[in-house]
Amino acid sequence: MKKAISINPATEEEIASYERISDKSAKEKAAKANEVYQTWKKTNFKERSKLMHKLAVIFDENNEKYAQLATQEMGKTIAQSRSEIAKCALICRYYADHIEELLADKIIQTEASKSYVVFQPLGVTLAIMPWNFPFYQVIRFAAPAIMTGNTSVIKHASNVQGCAFALENAFTEAGFPQGVFTNLNVSSSQIKNIIENKNIVAVTLTGSEPAGRSVAKIAGENLKKTVLELGGSDAYIILEDVDLEKATDVATFGRLQNNGQTCIAAKRFIVLEEIYDDFLKLFSKKMKAAKMGNPTKEDVYYGPMARIDLRNEIHQQVKKTIQQGGTLILGGKIPDRKGAYYPATILTDLKPGMTAFDEELFGPVASVIKAKDEKEAIELANKSNFGLGSGVLTSDTKRGEKIALQLEAGNSFVNKLVTSDPRLPFGGIKNSGYGRELSSYGIKEFVNTKSIWIA
Repeated sequence: MKKAISINPATEEEIASYERISDKSAKEKAAKANEVYQTWKKTNFKERSKLMHKLAVIFDENNEKYAQLATQEMGKTIAQSRSEIAKCALICRYYADHIEELLADKIIQTEASKSYVVFQPLGVTLAIMPWNFPFYQVIRFAAPAIMTGNTSVIKHASNVQGCAFALENAFTEAGFPQGVFTNLNVSSSQIKNIIENKNIVAVTLTGSEPAGRSVAKIAGENLKKTVLELGGSDAYIILEDVDLEKATDVATFGRLQNNGQTCIAAKRFIVLEEIYDDFLKLFSKKMKAAKMGNPTKEDVYYGPMARIDLRNEIHQQVKKTIQQGGTLILGGKIPDRKGAYYPATILTDLKPGMTAFDEELFGPVASVIKAKDEKEAIELANKSNFGLGSGVLTSDTKRGEKIALQLEAGNSFVNKLVTSDPRLPFGGIKNSGYGRELSSYGIKEFVNTKSIWIA
């Protein structure tokens, strides 16, 4: 069998290699997950919560170890890796503490002597996970799904299999029965067989639009529920009344966090013309000053992209945009150094139809777009095939809220970068996918919402 190879994107050195499992082995693991599901679904919330709290403690106690692993495998700065692991612990505790209220029976008044709705687990869910948040993305799905009573098999990205196996070991160490959470080290070509497997009842994917379309097609042909989070080209409207210092701080972090590789990162900055020149000048200064380098160093603002091919891909998007009439203000050149580094880059003079306007730029590249007024800013923000996150920066929060309600996205934040929060639903519309994760809405995606009627 072929191997999944983990390569440090900062040094291009191999970290480790992991043997792929065969289709037969994947089938056996799915069967084991279904076998365990038959007993796991009968456990009560108290039993599940106890184990989930133990898992949270494991994340806390191993924060540095897991953070170093994430940084080595995909290149995010060590400070952001530590924050990611801490957020995993938070998610575990949230669902451990709130599962009963989130899945409480709902009494419905009808002519029956008693009628109500219950939320019951479905079975084994396949999760196809990306590399950009190698721990958190998995926990964001797995914690609520497992607390609901489902079991999970995970197909993680090939370049973060060290993180994938660390997660599997963490669940085992916490005391979860073997088979409740299983890592499947398989290639993308093996996914079709796994989705079609009779033991898999549903699929969730976080990844690219093409991957989402492919998975949805296979799952649909097999009548299996899917939830898809497919990235975005998030627009942030910058109003003329904004504090420019604060706005450019938000914009700089929003574009460079996780080395620019975040689905809900600010990608298109739509700036009203009254402040466009001043915003661009200050934003360019801060982007240029942001230190790029070894992500294990505490003073580094952003590190390399996750892989060389991804770095080359975004460089081609930048070059294509310039050929289409876009203007390069900053960056845009591959540095002469080892590693998948790409500099903070700013493109302007962008219009619909250009690559940097229409496509997701999954790296440290910002698109700055001028709008003549608020109405045009909203139109430009919504002129996208994506609809995951969006935002408004303004000193007038009521005005910001009014605009946020008009933005076509699953998430619209005023004066804050879009972030996921276990108390709020997370997901997109348009080509950003469908379904929700987190909160009372997300936890009910993979349950049987069942009506009970007693005459």
